[in-house]
Amino acid sequence: MLWIYFVLIVAVLVFGFGVVLVNRRRSVAPAAPVRTALPPKPAPVASETVAEDDTVVEDDTVVETTQDFERPNFRSRMSKARSAFTGALIGIAGRTGITNETWDDLEEALLRADVGVRVADELLGGLRARVKAKEITEPGQLLTALQAEMTSRLEGADRSLHLEPGDADSPNVWLFVGVNGVGKTTTIGKVSALQQQAGVSVLMAAGDTFRAAAAEQLTTWAERSGAEIVRGNEGGDPSAVIYDAIERAGARGVQLVLADTAGRLHTKTNLMDELRKVRRVAAKGKGRVTEVLLVIDATTGQNGLTQAREFGDATDVTGVVLTKLDGSAKGGIVFAIETELGLPVKLVGLGETIGDLVPFDPAEFVEALVSLD
Repeated sequence: MLWIYFVLIVAVLVFGFGVVLVNRRRSVAPAAPVRTALPPKPAPVASETVAEDDTVVEDDTVVETTQDFERPNFRSRMSKARSAFTGALIGIAGRTGITNETWDDLEEALLRADVGVRVADELLGGLRARVKAKEITEPGQLLTALQAEMTSRLEGADRSLHLEPGDADSPNVWLFVGVNGVGKTTTIGKVSALQQQAGVSVLMAAGDTFRAAAAEQLTTWAERSGAEIVRGNEGGDPSAVIYDAIERAGARGVQLVLADTAGRLHTKTNLMDELRKVRRVAAKGKGRVTEVLLVIDATTGQNGLTQAREFGDATDVTGVVLTKLDGSAKGGIVFAIETELGLPVKLVGLGETIGDLVPFDPAEFVEALVSLD
């Protein structure tokens, strides 16, 4: 009988061991693959742009190189500049004749708008002669003649941005210069987007190696507009960065190099000497410097004239980009720059978006500045 119990015990143990073994094998068997959906792409958010003074400014502009940018109207954006004239012109138009008070009011309005003493004297001198000759007898005629004279002083200048045809390995170079805080880097980004919209291939050169945020800001604009960018080490030689950018553009058949430079005070001789070096180096190798654009903040008024003179001597400036014209009552600086220095204003900033950087139109500018309509 004992042997029967022994056999039953062994059978129970063998059966239990088998059950445990089977369960263990099932537990370690590979699980069937599980397909998981990719996480949804985040919705686009407003980007941030680092301003010229290293502060972070919220910027919800999205650059699309294929879209048509709507050109703003000068008159709708220049209300502050027009305010310098409005009071005087309304008072003059309401009078019955042309008196000494008329001339005093006109002179004050011109000077408040930063037209400058020399230009104001020339404008009023010609009008006085016509009044004396009885060509002009009524205040309304005087204001119409003033508008026509101001427009004529700005006509005839070459305001085109030069993009010369040539070999595929010889890019055009547009060099941007100016003091700190005028908006050079932002201007380059806007010019890049507009040029690429026109079908021009662009490469940016981050030649401002002294301001930590400059290269990052320009990189953001390059990414937005689809342009290539060449950067150097912080504190490095800006001439070398620009030279490398030109060589890369030539090797890749890029048509246009937009070169940023460090903002510098026009009163610092050593910094201006360095800018001369940048200008010389940019003209070497494969590149052709077809534009040197001086960026001036319209709110600086007559100080912009001094900047234009010094930078013009150092880099052979070919034209001026006047920024923040929509936020300034000093738009008359255009006359001083053009008539005293012979530098054409080629682009003006009338707002914050890409499409607000527009070609300068003398007739539309003067009409927005002095018209009472």
